[in-house]
Amino acid sequence: MQIGQVAARTELSITTVRHYDEVGLVTPSARSTGGFRLYTDADVERLLVIRRMKPLGFTLAEMKDLLDSLDILNSDATSQEQRATAAGILRGCRSKAEQSVAKLRKHLAYAEELSDLLSDGAAELTGQG
Repeated sequence: MQIGQVAARTELSITTVRHYDEVGLVTPSARSTGGFRLYTDADVERLLVIRRMKPLGFTLAEMKDLLDSLDILNSDATSQEQRATAAGILRGCRSKAEQSVAKLRKHLAYAEELSDLLSDGAAELTGQG
């Protein structure tokens, strides 16, 4: 599929998809005769992993390490040492993701408290409370 279709499926901008290609996170699987980037479902899955990592504060280097580790763990042509290293990277990423999720939940609770407070205050001011 072409980049516009990929952008729509991943909810990323075309510019962002191109950027991830330029920094080596997701390379299109092929090019059309006209030079357009062509992506597969596997490429889309890689972009979805990146999309999930970005709001959790992962750096581009951490994203690359995780994607490379996933490739290693999904390949039969890797050594036990490579697999052990990749598994360690996955554990580290999972730990960071869990910490980020906990922080986001806390921030969400604060935002909901503020929203409730503002809602109650607005109701009192308009005589609806």
